[in-house]
Amino acid sequence: MELYIPYIPTLKKYKFMNKPIGIFDSGLGGLTILRALERAMPAENFIYFGDTAHVPYGSKSPQAVTNYSMQIAKFLEKQNIKFLVVACNTASALALETLVKNIRVPVFGVIEAGCCAAVHKTKNKKIAVIGTNATVKSSAYKKLLNVIDKNITVTQKACPLFVPVIEEGWQKTKAAEIIARDYLKQIKKSGADTLILGCTHYPIMKPLIKKIMGSVNLIDSAEEIAKQVKKVLQSKNILKKTGASNTVFYASDDAASFEQKAAQILGRKTVKARLKKL
Repeated sequence: MELYIPYIPTLKKYKFMNKPIGIFDSGLGGLTILRALERAMPAENFIYFGDTAHVPYGSKSPQAVTNYSMQIAKFLEKQNIKFLVVACNTASALALETLVKNIRVPVFGVIEAGCCAAVHKTKNKKIAVIGTNATVKSSAYKKLLNVIDKNITVTQKACPLFVPVIEEGWQKTKAAEIIARDYLKQIKKSGADTLILGCTHYPIMKPLIKKIMGSVNLIDSAEEIAKQVKKVLQSKNILKKTGASNTVFYASDDAASFEQKAAQILGRKTVKARLKKL
């Protein structure tokens, strides 16, 4: 399905082109999406919002996730963005439809990209999905995978402790490995040859997950999303191709902690974040 982008007169395209792309997540996980977008479109400007006051979204009700998502989207819309990337699987599963109906800029979720990549990769038509409680309960991945190919067998597993482990910076600890091995037992038994990391936090634990899962194809939606967003912007002739780029960061709580952890994930010396309470 093609995203709707309003007609833009030629004389205004340059000004529109320079507007930033908005990205939001419940915390740090969406930084994996931001990193891929920056690599794919190095001249683009970005605004990233981490809702650190309400992380994790996976344990919240659908109404709460939708409310938080709408507040952030409306805030980013006021920052004059040209495109919104919902870099959170739980928000994509529970709030995307509401956002599309109420936000005046194109909205892009993460689930479709991961499903398409997984279907392309699987050889035995057995795909597993790990995600938050809310994402797994919604069956958003399972439904879409079976729309794409009704013969695919889908195994789902909620891994609720992964997000707090990552938010605390404990992804390389022995405790993280014990938790991961317990969660992934069911996935290994399923015989799936492809595993979708159905939360944007999870790629931060990719080395550990790969160690446990061995030769299984790991699907990280970040690269696929970056390709698709770039393709859409190119097709509408609103991709910023030259000039300096800039990324502005917002956090809804404890901006100092967010700055420290974001710098580590993005491989930067420093990250400066503005505090914006919801």
